[in-house]
Amino acid sequence: MAGKRKTNPAGSTNNHRGDVLRVLGALKVATADQIQRIGAPHLSFRHTDKKTPFERKTARNASHTGALSDMRKHGLSENGGSTTTGERLRNLTPKGLQAASYELRRPVTEMGSTARGAGSSGASHPMAVNETVIAMLRPKPNLAKLTEDPPEVQAAAQAAVDAPDGIGSIASYWTEVPLPATGSWNAPGKGGAQADIVLTAPQDGVPLLFIEVDNCHETAEELAAKLEKYARFFRRKVKDTDGTERPMWRTRWTVPEGRYGDRPHPPVLLVFNHLGARDPNRTVPRLQEFTRPLWQGERHEDHHLYGHKIPIIATGMRNLREHGPAGPAFHRFGRDHM
Repeated sequence: MAGKRKTNPAGSTNNHRGDVLRVLGALKVATADQIQRIGAPHLSFRHTDKKTPFERKTARNASHTGALSDMRKHGLSENGGSTTTGERLRNLTPKGLQAASYELRRPVTEMGSTARGAGSSGASHPMAVNETVIAMLRPKPNLAKLTEDPPEVQAAAQAAVDAPDGIGSIASYWTEVPLPATGSWNAPGKGGAQADIVLTAPQDGVPLLFIEVDNCHETAEELAAKLEKYARFFRRKVKDTDGTERPMWRTRWTVPEGRYGDRPHPPVLLVFNHLGARDPNRTVPRLQEFTRPLWQGERHEDHHLYGHKIPIIATGMRNLREHGPAGPAFHRFGRDHM
């Protein structure tokens, strides 16, 4: 029957441990399903013979669930509560974060916290952050892993491969990144922001992008205050290792200068996930007005200069999933078209 094939559970567990470390190292907390969709997207096309969505999900997640169980025995991962829909959340222990830093080739000092307690209230925000990463990443299945699967499985996977690309790899994404207005990177003081996601993918033309995810619970005023914290962080200057004073964010990330010699701040993308009662179609126009001093450029002949301004972009989760980062899913503040 469609989707049936021989498997090696023990081998799969070992093979998928790296997936778990890379995904949880980047996302901090996730479900086995999210780990599978990012780490081994070819599995999403199998087990079409199962009768229910639950059975199909259980089957395609089995290898990663086994890897998580094995890692838990070795003190690398732990259970972190449940989502509002009852899915078990997983996160790494400090020992697991060290292992993930090797997999991601990321300094341990930049790995962040272990995300313990994130599932105590259903983790609706971390789950939305993860889904934003998946929508931006658009993981492609490895067709070489599906050569023994039925033609309809291969055709569905081929369609996903042929769809527009996403941005970067899982190693391109950081979550819960402190942006200290005072203090240091490792010991942030009060008054700073915390980025939901930081994306660095210069190979795809996105050297640096900050992403904020809102489940439509926050007012335009609250979001404007958060963006003002971003501006405060972007304006902060510190002495670099060569003794030169430069913006603090440039001591960690490398970004080209502006096209016209100006120095714009990095862009911030707002992703609205419509779970709460607030209508993003009403929130965005008000937010655009509240934040005008942060993003509005200065007219110079046939172009605008954006020195020390923040390009602010908004999108909805549904549009982002449908079109991906290469499609018409984004509205930049100050523009009249997507």
